[in-house]
Amino acid sequence: FVVAYVYYMGKSLTPPFPRDVIPFPSKTPWLASIALFSSSFTIVYAEKMMHKLDRKGFLIWWGITMALGAYFVLYSFMEWHELIYHEGLTISVNVFGTTFYSLVGLHLSHVLVGLLLLGIIFVLTLFGKIPEDHIEHTEMISWYWHFVDGIWVVVLTLVYFISARY
Repeated sequence: FVVAYVYYMGKSLTPPFPRDVIPFPSKTPWLASIALFSSSFTIVYAEKMMHKLDRKGFLIWWGITMALGAYFVLYSFMEWHELIYHEGLTISVNVFGTTFYSLVGLHLSHVLVGLLLLGIIFVLTLFGKIPEDHIEHTEMISWYWHFVDGIWVVVLTLVYFISARY
């Protein structure tokens, strides 16, 4: 998806063009990005609480991580609503629309899966169903969350910093 986005960058023949609908820096998702990047720090604190067997601390930091991820999803939906209904950018309008929604949508789907996993762990921990011998499973979900954050660096750079000039 990243390669396809880069390959087709700047090749749309019909508007809207990236510079028209996501001009840098005014339409860059700064707050949503800060929220997502911050969630990598909060999930680390949650893991530390899990290792200390501090269930309350774990739930607080894990919940903050979920809230930050949910804010990112909410922002994305609001952005898409704006792009579709006010800017006329749909998946079928031009090559930019197709590659934009494919790339950003793929990332968003991974964030949603991450939130689902975070939510399952949160609920199970809330009801005392995550014993100490399952800490490694929580760590794997944490690594997945860090991966999703890392991919956002690539998507943010390509979509909002570089292609916004085309």
